[in-house]
Amino acid sequence: MQAIKFPVNFTFKVSSLANDFTATDATGHTIAYVRQKMFKLKEDIEIFNDSSKTKVNYRIKADRWLDFSAAYAFYDAQDQELGKIVRKGWRSIWKASYEIIDQQQQQQYTITEKNAWVKVWDSLLGEVPIIGMFTGYFFNPTYILADLNGNPVVQLKKKPSFFGKEFEVILLGEIDADDDDRIVLGLMMMVLLERRRG
Repeated sequence: MQAIKFPVNFTFKVSSLANDFTATDATGHTIAYVRQKMFKLKEDIEIFNDSSKTKVNYRIKADRWLDFSAAYAFYDAQDQELGKIVRKGWRSIWKASYEIIDQQQQQQYTITEKNAWVKVWDSLLGEVPIIGMFTGYFFNPTYILADLNGNPVVQLKKKPSFFGKEFEVILLGEIDADDDDRIVLGLMMMVLLERRRG
């Protein structure tokens, strides 16, 4: 996925029981097809080159069973670790918060939810019959990926839709050439974890 042309769109397949989505770049070219294995106690995500699912380019694996503060490591086709994304457990109850770690186990980026009230209202109104069906059009969370100096690098925003079907990744700053994959893989995993909202 090197030299990615932004914006990138994640579009979920709502007709499938699996939690699958396609990632396309600014030209409409498919850069990845993401498949979350069903009924796994430990997350195991496969990232294929396209929707034909003929070649696995990357994998994302959880370091433990279902856990609020699990780390999800990224591996390339040669099974080399590229880094990981870590969910900041209790901090994420109020406002989604993650860290992206590089292959040397050093923190590189943070991902935080822009407005925690979106999460609150979506959770409250999502339980109301009939009204809950439309929260996906009104409560659309936005996440900012920033470097360690707090400079915004990428924004991920849910587009208004039923079932949380579409997300857009917009470039806000400079990305080092060797960070493209780690950033996009981290956002892919975060979307799978956060998608149930809105």
